[in-house]
Amino acid sequence: MKKRSNFAVMKNLIHLVKPLTDYMILAILMGLLGHLCASFITIFGAFGILQVLGMWKGSLGFLFIGVAVFAVLRGILRYAEQSCNHFIAFKLLALIRDEVFQSLRKLTPAKLEGKDKGNLITVITSDIELLEVFYAHTISPTAIAVLYTILLCLFIGQFHVILGILALLAYLAVGVLIPLAVSKAGGDDGMRFRTKSGELGSFVLDSLRGLSETLQYGQGQERMRQMNHRTDELSKEEERMKRTTGRNMAITGMTILISDLLMLFVSSMLYQRGTLGFDGVLISTVALMSSFGPVTALANLGSTLQNTFAAGNRVLDILEEEPMVKEINGQKEIAFHGAKAEHVTFSYGQETILKDVSADIKENSVVGIIGKSGSGKSTLLKLLMRFWDVHEGSVSISGTGVNQINTSNLRDMESFVTQETCLFHDSVAANLRIAKLDATQEELEAACKKASIHEFIKKLPQGYETQVGELGDTLSGGERQRLGLARAFLHDAPFMLLDEPTSNLDSLNEAVILKSLEEERNGKTVVLVSHRESTMQIADVVYSVERGRMS
Repeated sequence: MKKRSNFAVMKNLIHLVKPLTDYMILAILMGLLGHLCASFITIFGAFGILQVLGMWKGSLGFLFIGVAVFAVLRGILRYAEQSCNHFIAFKLLALIRDEVFQSLRKLTPAKLEGKDKGNLITVITSDIELLEVFYAHTISPTAIAVLYTILLCLFIGQFHVILGILALLAYLAVGVLIPLAVSKAGGDDGMRFRTKSGELGSFVLDSLRGLSETLQYGQGQERMRQMNHRTDELSKEEERMKRTTGRNMAITGMTILISDLLMLFVSSMLYQRGTLGFDGVLISTVALMSSFGPVTALANLGSTLQNTFAAGNRVLDILEEEPMVKEINGQKEIAFHGAKAEHVTFSYGQETILKDVSADIKENSVVGIIGKSGSGKSTLLKLLMRFWDVHEGSVSISGTGVNQINTSNLRDMESFVTQETCLFHDSVAANLRIAKLDATQEELEAACKKASIHEFIKKLPQGYETQVGELGDTLSGGERQRLGLARAFLHDAPFMLLDEPTSNLDSLNEAVILKSLEEERNGKTVVLVSHRESTMQIADVVYSVERGRMS
């Protein structure tokens, strides 16, 4: 995780507000006017006291009308300010979620394989949600506090410059010094809390996915003990942050009280020396007492923003992470006329998976790749898909390197069936249409017949509209695998990459699948990866991979 200062996080988050600048300016203006209305309700009350004492010649009726108008305007302006701020916040949260998903899509699969999925879910959900505090309760309140402070210092300073300076120092202490001190005292509390929250989310997700195994081996109590321990650790971090918030509020309240007393004391001293009238003592003290609202909001953010900035830091990690394999655009579209791997060497980290591998995949042929698990067969298919870039050698389609083909063009030419078929918590039909969004019912059924799954689907309670459950957990491994094959048939790409497509099937269904591939091979080029000799019976050419080398 990249370490950023709170200022850097804030700067990057503010940059995202650019599309909604007009709304932000409107929120600041209404917030400023609303706070001025609130302060002048009290200030007008002080003028009323002076009028009763005969020390001010203004109209008492005017003051009452002014107070009533300010009271109504305060409510309206406060509502309008909050509406603008929350519109900005929730609109930006939607935009940020969209950008995060776009970034995750670009990072897939090279940067995301092996990533902690539960932690990613926490970032996408709760971390992004926490940014609402920043966008709705930080940016405009900060701007409002700065402008409001300037105006009130000028107003109080007109009675005496020393009083204006004293007011400025009070505002700076409450709105700047205290939040900075609290934030520094909190250290990395916010980041530790967000990290442990993500870890707990991952643990819960793993526990739900492995519930059957946990029950089977009688590990329920141990799993619960670990979950309780993680929850307790998270609670301790939250307790530490709450204590910081409590101290912050206590210090803020004490500082405000001391500032009010100082204003009364200094103005009284000036009054005794004859350099300030009684009206200056009363109005200055009352004005300061009624004007800490905007800076108090900033003071309270000192501890709250630790959590928010930590969440922002985690979100920015995703937004700013560079993909290992960048999408290609702007190249000339090409058609499929065979593929080649030439002297390919590839490693995951320090572990070499493929070394000097070459394969010629001719158009309209079925090429078999056989070998033991872990020999690099699946990796070769992923390189043909350009999920990773080769380290040495080249992988090409139609004589063009895959790193020079438009990514969308490459995906249109290829169908890839992996060993583990991922199904979404949706209907069978919706899961199939991932391969072709506008597929008709007839096309769905034709693809499923080729994958030997149509008859099974017809027997389901709602047929093709039956829900498959999360990750397809209502289906067997073989049924999920055949749905994956049906997707490939539905996509109808000229180049099919099949990674162990029959590993979860019995001999009968394997024979049906292979028969379909044989019948549908016209106009298709198929790379068939398997460790089974029987699967290779339809292959025109068979390559054997052993310890990353091909023969």
